[in-house]
Amino acid sequence: MTKVAVGCTGFEALAGRIAARATGGTVDVTTRYRPTRHAELVGGSLYWIIKHHLVARQTIVAFEPVADAPRWIIRLDAALLPVQAWPRRAHQGWRYLTGADAPPDLAAATGGEALPPAIRDALAALALL
Repeated sequence: MTKVAVGCTGFEALAGRIAARATGGTVDVTTRYRPTRHAELVGGSLYWIIKHHLVARQTIVAFEPVADAPRWIIRLDAALLPVQAWPRRAHQGWRYLTGADAPPDLAAATGGEALPPAIRDALAALALL
């Protein structure tokens, strides 16, 4: 599943937002409607879009209704994993992503070597990573 990280300028901004919201090893994201395929998404990943690129993913732990409100919580693992930046158009809400369309984790794509954030963002902007 994909979702736009509204207001984030890069991976570090998203990582800071996730770290600030993390409690007990999970992070809650609220949404108005529960995805129709929610049961098959548990254990899968939510991929974040920043500047028209998939840049990170988090494991989906659960979907839970918000008490006394017509909203849903998408409970995510607090670990934010960078992925190889793949182009993706921005959209509202969420979109489903097949396994074949999912980018590999950045550590697997770069042979396990960590790139400095500034270099990683510059390469991603040029679609070289």
